[in-house]
Amino acid sequence: MATKDTYNSIAAQSEGLFKDNGSRFLAFAYPVESEAEVKEIVQRLKKEYHDARHHCYAYRLGLDGEPWRANDDGEPSGSAGRPILGQIDSAGLSDILVVVVRYFGGIKLGIPGLIRAYKTSTADALASARVVEKVAGRWYTLHFPYDSLPAVMKLAKDMDLPQRGQSFLSECTLEVRVRLSVEQDFLERIKKIGIFTG
Repeated sequence: MATKDTYNSIAAQSEGLFKDNGSRFLAFAYPVESEAEVKEIVQRLKKEYHDARHHCYAYRLGLDGEPWRANDDGEPSGSAGRPILGQIDSAGLSDILVVVVRYFGGIKLGIPGLIRAYKTSTADALASARVVEKVAGRWYTLHFPYDSLPAVMKLAKDMDLPQRGQSFLSECTLEVRVRLSVEQDFLERIKKIGIFTG
C-alpha cells in the first residue's frame, strides 16, 4: 500500500481584512515549517503592530497536521485562535500560520461577533493565497568514500532526490531529501551499495 505523503500548504504570504463596528482585523497567512519560524513571525508582527490590542494566531505543521496551536492572546477563550484554526482546517492546509492583528474600535463585539470576525478575516487571507502541494520527506546525510560517488549520484538521479550540503573530498557527504512513500526503497538501495546515513 502506498504511503500518502502529500499535503497542501500556501506558496507565499497572503493577507485578509475584516471590519466591524470600528474594529479592524488584519489577517496574515504565512507558509511555515517549524515552531521556531512561527515564534519569529509572531514576535515580528507584535513589534510591527505594537499599537494593536491583540495578536491572535493558529498554526498547523507537517503531513499529519501535528503539532498545532490556537492562541487567543487575551480575547475570550475560544473566540479567536479556534476560529482561525477552523478556517485552516476547512481549507485542508498544513505548514501554515495565520496571525490576526486586532485594532479595537471602542465597541465590544461579543463572543459571536469575535468568532465571526476572526473567522472571516482568516477566510479572506486564505482565499487570496495560492495553494501548493507539498511532499512530506526527510533529509538524510550520506557518508561514503569518493569511489562510491558515481553509484550515489546515480541513485540520487534515479530516485529524483533533492540535494544540498555536498562535500566531495576523500570522504564524501551529501544530504538528500527522501519522500516518505519511497523511504523504505531508498534505505534498501543505499544498503546495497554499502553506504551509511547519519
